Amino acid sequence: MDLKKIYGHIYAHKMSKPSEEQIRYALMLSKGMKLGLALLIFTFFLYVTGILSAHIPKNVLPDLWHLPVAEYLKAADIEGGWNWVFLINKGDFLNFVGIAFLSGITILCFIGIIPIFLRKKDTIYAIIAFVEVLVLVFAASGILKTGGH
Repeated sequence: MDLKKIYGHIYAHKMSKPSEEQIRYALMLSKGMKLGLALLIFTFFLYVTGILSAHIPKNVLPDLWHLPVAEYLKAADIEGGWNWVFLINKGDFLNFVGIAFLSGITILCFIGIIPIFLRKKDTIYAIIAFVEVLVLVFAASGILKTGGH
């Protein structure tokens, strides 16, 4: 008697149906990715067309590309880390908004599923998602000063 043949359709049905939190996470990720991509295209358009002036003129960029990061930052008069935010009014730095947004989508997705876990009384999963948010926020903030930051 092959139980897989007999009960296979039941098992397959249970495994193929995504949970509420999976659906919310996926929808938030999909919408966020599309919004982030649109933001990247729009801000790049503003930069390339010159509608917003650049901090580093386009004709100077090739002369700086070969430099190590520390020398590049000094030559371009840029501070590292999140200091790009203070140059957001420049076309070449406005592009970073889309990149930062796309990088933060995962955080928003985790925040979005925490209420579902709490409603379902899946406290452990809610705590794990909350801790994941904290880890990602601390990692993105640069406060920890590890790795390449």
